[in-house]
Amino acid sequence: MIVAILKRRYPKLALDDAVVVVTGGARGIGRATATSFAARGATVHVGDLDGDAVKEAAESIGGNVRAHQLDVTSRPSFAAFVEEVLAEHGHIDVLVNNAGVMPLGGFLEESDALSRTTLNVNIWGLIHGMRLVMPSMIARGRGHVVNIASMAGKIPLPGMAVYNASKFAAVGLTAAVRREYADTGVSVSAVLPSAVRTELASGAPLGRGMPTVDPEVIAAAVLGSCRTRKAEIPVPGFLAGWDILDAVTPEPVMRVGRRALGDRRALTSLDRRTRAAYENRVAGQAHAHALAIEEEQ
Repeated sequence: MIVAILKRRYPKLALDDAVVVVTGGARGIGRATATSFAARGATVHVGDLDGDAVKEAAESIGGNVRAHQLDVTSRPSFAAFVEEVLAEHGHIDVLVNNAGVMPLGGFLEESDALSRTTLNVNIWGLIHGMRLVMPSMIARGRGHVVNIASMAGKIPLPGMAVYNASKFAAVGLTAAVRREYADTGVSVSAVLPSAVRTELASGAPLGRGMPTVDPEVIAAAVLGSCRTRKAEIPVPGFLAGWDILDAVTPEPVMRVGRRALGDRRALTSLDRRTRAAYENRVAGQAHAHALAIEEEQ
């Protein structure tokens, strides 16, 4: 019944003829998502800050996949990306705002530059994407936006404070924009992965009570959202009950359960050596953004 109502509100998307934009498409969830859309016959434009990596990804995926260098924190960079796609096709059917960073460690020890980059990528990346793509979707009366949020947008965890903040914001932003434009024919959905086996989680102990999935499972959820147009899609699906569980469970009981699952592992059990390559790349991005801010001032 609910799916039928959503289908009436939102025009059907034919993925075999769709123009799809995926940010953060060089690796992990973004690359898996681009691969899945391409396998369905869509034309996929993938953007990523790492120009060489996104070019390699597009060539490896094959099919109708195009690579673009993209800094989602920069409105001019994102605008140029969108303009290229619109100039070629005249429209965009699906926007997947996937680009994200995930620093791990103590809140007080995290640098301002790294915290600022986390918020810029994880929040402003979504804002820029929606503000630049949705107007043309609304003008056509059809389109779909998927924001890759996280169950960290529902579950606060030690060692992930600013990342948690960014994903809580992503969940709220998605819900509000969805409601605001509900009658335009354009749907906005949030996909909320649990732990995912990607570079973002490198060096972090997975499993041990923490649901862990592969990027391809998230990609399948993104494609599924193009059919269901659901507001929120937790992955795995059984995590949809978290809001109720959190609301009815007394905090002392929840605290004991969290301790049993080792919810402080991002503080106590990181393998920094395994994680070094990822952390160095994100630190470099944070340094570049800090220099850009200084130049503007």
